[in-house]
Amino acid sequence: MRTLLEKLRFVRALRFRLTLTNAIFLTGLLLALGFFFRGVLSNILDRQIRDILDEEWGAVKGYLVIHRREPTWMYDRTDQEESFIVERLRRVFLLADSSGKVLFTSPIYEDLGVNSADEIRRVLGSKQPFWQVRRSSEGEPFQIRGGTFVDDNDQVYFVAIGRSLAVNERTLREFNNNFFLALPILILSGSLLGWFVAGRALRPVNDLALAAGRISGSNLSLRIPLRRSGDELDHLIGTFNHMVERLEQSFEMTRQFSTDVSHELRTPLTAIRGQLEVALFTASSKEQYREAMINALEEVDRLSQTVRALLLLSQAESGQLALQKSLIELGPVVEDIVDQFQIPAEEARLQLRAETGGPAWIEADRLQIERLVANLLSNAVKYTPAGGSVTARVRTGEGAVVLGIEDTGIGISQEYLPHIFDRFYRVPGSSKEKQGLGLGLSFVAWIVKAHGGNIDVDSRPGEGTRFTVTLPSATEAPAPVIEQTTPAAQA
Repeated sequence: MRTLLEKLRFVRALRFRLTLTNAIFLTGLLLALGFFFRGVLSNILDRQIRDILDEEWGAVKGYLVIHRREPTWMYDRTDQEESFIVERLRRVFLLADSSGKVLFTSPIYEDLGVNSADEIRRVLGSKQPFWQVRRSSEGEPFQIRGGTFVDDNDQVYFVAIGRSLAVNERTLREFNNNFFLALPILILSGSLLGWFVAGRALRPVNDLALAAGRISGSNLSLRIPLRRSGDELDHLIGTFNHMVERLEQSFEMTRQFSTDVSHELRTPLTAIRGQLEVALFTASSKEQYREAMINALEEVDRLSQTVRALLLLSQAESGQLALQKSLIELGPVVEDIVDQFQIPAEEARLQLRAETGGPAWIEADRLQIERLVANLLSNAVKYTPAGGSVTARVRTGEGAVVLGIEDTGIGISQEYLPHIFDRFYRVPGSSKEKQGLGLGLSFVAWIVKAHGGNIDVDSRPGEGTRFTVTLPSATEAPAPVIEQTTPAAQA
């Protein structure tokens, strides 16, 4: 059973399948080339024999004289070359009159089969050369060339000559034998070469698989060196390295988040336990019980807010949080949120103001838009020193509504800007009192994306930060409501 599984694993291996595909393709290619060149060779040989017969047909007209329906060959019998030519012409030869009656035929032609009278008359009527391949009783092929012959008295005759194709067939047979003998050697050599090349090509993939197998939560610093060849495998290796880098960052953020969450949850739980123990063991009056319960409830509320934020973001990112969109004007929404933050802004000795222009209608979920504005304002107020300012601006553009939240706070270094919207990310160096869970801006980014907009941030350390949210404007604003008055009221 184990041997069978090993065989199946070997057959399913990519290297084997690539080699098999290469072998099949190479076999098909070699067979196609073999048949193609065999056809080319056959055509060349056939053309050569036809050219020879055309030349011999011209020689027949020079040597043959028909007298009283009897063929006579006129040549110098002392000349060996002429004697050889005439003898070769007479070797496969047939003569017939215009009615189709055979007047003379050589033994070989007679063995090949004499043409019928109808066939002879048809050829004489067409006045076109007659070509045909015939085989002797022993199987030897001959190419026959026939046509019209006119004597000195303008009498029409049918003359046919032939030439053996045995040499041509032997040449084609030798080609076939040599080709099909070399074919397995070529296929085997090509397959071995394909196996070697596939192994070399897949080596980086195997290295990638081994590296992926060694990766764990405690070993995410592993990287595969690039081959510097600029091919698809280099691209794959680079993509894999970037993936591992992102995984490392994600694991690090998750690890940090787990630490922070455990601390954030432990603190209110510890406080709640402490307040309840105080109430249970040391409180002696109604006021002391009441104070312990109030403190415990405050910690419960803090704990609930933390858990609620985590659940809300989890639902948003998993698509479980559906948007309830309606037409809303962004300016008044921003002004309301700014009014809500005036008290904490005054306590922090900050100047907080809203600048809104004309109507800026958007189709959005009002609750989520309020949460977006509140998160951005909360960060701006939190990270702006006393004496600074925070401004919320709303303006309209071409097919868009733009919300800007600008502050004169501590700013963010350029190296941290690409990560501020990542889940659980918190800018290093921020004071522990001001740090949250790193979920606010992640939720802001989700709200913007869910509404088909985009968000940009521009920040300089010590100068401040500006968040710019661009949302699609509503296709049409609601029609104004015109109050109807009754005649009595007019009176």
